[in-house]
Amino acid sequence: MIGLGHFLVISAALFSLGIMCVLTRKNAVNVLMGVELILNSANINLVAFSKFSAGNMSGQIFAIFIIVIAAAEAAVALAIVLSMYRIIKSVDLDRADTLKG
Repeated sequence: MIGLGHFLVISAALFSLGIMCVLTRKNAVNVLMGVELILNSANINLVAFSKFSAGNMSGQIFAIFIIVIAAAEAAVALAIVLSMYRIIKSVDLDRADTLKG
């Protein structure tokens, strides 16, 4: 049987990959994918702790809320990335300061 530790290791690996992706990438779409990895690792933790607690469903309910928030975040962030591409013809985050004007 798979224990709680297995879920926590997978979640930690996803979280680490997400943080690495956010901190090292310059492409806005890759940074958004890193944020999604971080949110998915939080979902794995919530569902795992919910499963291993005595029939408590609150972790799964919070995971559904995070999925909804992640979908809204992706829609808004992709709209910003498309606007950035339309204005400066690049999705490089180093050039994003030109959107201030």
